[in-house]
Amino acid sequence: MTDIDTDDFDANDDLAERMSTLDEDLAVQRAHSLRAGLADYELEDDDFDVLDAVTEDPNAITYLPALPVVAIVGRPNVGKSALVNRILGRREAVVEDTPGVTRDRVSYKGEWNDRRFTLVDTGGWEPDAKGIDASVAAQAEVAIDLSDVVLFVVDSRVGATSTDEQVVRMLRKSGKPVFLLANKVDDARQEPEAAALWSLGLGEPYPVSALHGRGVADMLDAVLKKLPLISAVAKEEVGGPRRVAILGRPNVGKSSLLNKSAGEERVVVNELAGTTRDPVDEQVELGGKIWRFVDTAGIRRRVHLSQGADFYASLRTSTALEKAEVAIVVIDVSEKISEQDVRIIDLVLESGRALVLAFNKWDLLDDDRRRYLEREIEQDLAHVAWAPRVNISARTGRHLEKLVPALELALESWDTRIATGKFNAFLAELTAAHPHPVRGGKQPRILFGTQVSSRPPTFVLFTTGFLDPGYRRYIQRRLREIYGFAGTPIFVNMRVREKRAR
Repeated sequence: MTDIDTDDFDANDDLAERMSTLDEDLAVQRAHSLRAGLADYELEDDDFDVLDAVTEDPNAITYLPALPVVAIVGRPNVGKSALVNRILGRREAVVEDTPGVTRDRVSYKGEWNDRRFTLVDTGGWEPDAKGIDASVAAQAEVAIDLSDVVLFVVDSRVGATSTDEQVVRMLRKSGKPVFLLANKVDDARQEPEAAALWSLGLGEPYPVSALHGRGVADMLDAVLKKLPLISAVAKEEVGGPRRVAILGRPNVGKSSLLNKSAGEERVVVNELAGTTRDPVDEQVELGGKIWRFVDTAGIRRRVHLSQGADFYASLRTSTALEKAEVAIVVIDVSEKISEQDVRIIDLVLESGRALVLAFNKWDLLDDDRRRYLEREIEQDLAHVAWAPRVNISARTGRHLEKLVPALELALESWDTRIATGKFNAFLAELTAAHPHPVRGGKQPRILFGTQVSSRPPTFVLFTTGFLDPGYRRYIQRRLREIYGFAGTPIFVNMRVREKRAR
């Protein structure tokens, strides 16, 4: 099925004007009758949770709490990545026979029995032959610090090693709930090998086969009983200074930006990429307001490791995003926009945080580079054209004050809520002007829509059929044109529901 092209839908209509002169009382009445009309459709239990949260109060800021974090730790090549893929039900983590295959991603969104959680895979590092024990220990330390529950994976065929015992000592000290998984138990004959792991002193081992899925469901059922509903580690904080994460690939000027903002040498700035290791939580006054620049290190203790820098960078990014409300992604304009820059931006979008793009080292630009840069922005950053852009020099402090209105705009958009009556009036106008194309003899209709949360703005549409991705993008585009939403991702989710049988 080809995706519909909505670019030729006329955006220069008078929708904005009609929305500005809307009779709000009438819009509320219409939304009520649309809501009542859903009684004719087969609704599911969680649909009623959505509908109960319907509000006309544009100031009712709601957001989804931080998901609990499950970390998977263990020696190289015990099957951590295969287990990640098995739990996710899709092939996400790279699985190879080479121990310590590095990856860009370390955290994933998982779901089991309608419970959602963040899964941290600690496989993405390269231990050196001499320091393998230290590397595994440091790796586990980071993951344990940042998790609510730990899954400790041991290869049942190899049995417990001295490295495993070192990790166990750390796990005991942490006080976190730990599940000992004896992996590679592919059938009942191998279960005695798993039983031998009682010797580690972590209680009963769970015999599992990440490759075949054996025992994984029972293990996950047990994990859910210990997993908090809201993360105790990355819990949302309400009130206080707004929380900002400074992100970017190594050496783009993140530390210089923080030092200039704080007015002191708070972070070691080194030409070596990836030198930031210590946590950096800093209250900073910028533009007459106090901001909290959150921990972009995500590691509580200094870790002396030349290996595994990619893992730490990635985990730092994920952790900073969990704690932040808005991310400043720093891009070095003296170099070509890279795939890594785009990946970091995509992580921000996936996390649902507000976004500001800071183009650093602007003072080094000549006319030629500026022309190329504009072309790169057009090509590589078109999907975040809505993000405020600020051209700065972190080294000299030039234009740093312009970050403040950009941050305020992005956060205001992130907090925005559209009243249900107004949103349904917007949908009615939109679909009347440009109905969804007929597919297979049927034309999907939008029955009712509501914004289920702000931070980030998330909308749910109850529909009679699947809406093409292009049509959903069209709805998002028009939402931005009418209501702004500069600096925040917006999500439009569908619930396709059928009419009740009479």
